[in-house]
Amino acid sequence: MSQEYQLQAHGEDAMVALGMQFGQVLSASAQGATVFLQGDLGMGKTTFTRGIMRHFGHQGATKSPTYTLVEPYQFKQQKVHHFDLYRLGHPEELEYLGIRDYFDGCAINLVEWPDKGKGFLPTADVVLTIHPLERGRKLTFVAQTNMGDGVLVHLGKVQQ
Repeated sequence: MSQEYQLQAHGEDAMVALGMQFGQVLSASAQGATVFLQGDLGMGKTTFTRGIMRHFGHQGATKSPTYTLVEPYQFKQQKVHHFDLYRLGHPEELEYLGIRDYFDGCAINLVEWPDKGKGFLPTADVVLTIHPLERGRKLTFVAQTNMGDGVLVHLGKVQQ
């Protein structure tokens, strides 16, 4: 485990394109997966998520569910849940949301600000951390499970 992969994105379109590729890898590698998205405000977590959603066929806006905490999407063959825990007051609030039901092994769960739910979230298969570069962003993917290792190996092949 602990496979690591780094990419760079220069601009919003590049971030969406990388998200689309990652969505392709997720759909090919795993029926369900948990991905934590980390980075400061404005780093592009939701933009990257928009690319993932576009891979699955979502045409509308992909907004960060800052106030609702989760936005569920049902595609033909895949459920995707987009979480934004930025405004979560206390991790215990996730119990009231029925958090365990979302992580059933069948859905792809994308979690922004996962540190806010510490102790109530499962281990992520992949942790994506986005850092600023002078021009663009650096994306660092780290696998935390065997499934995550497989996802990152596949991502490396798609990128070649």
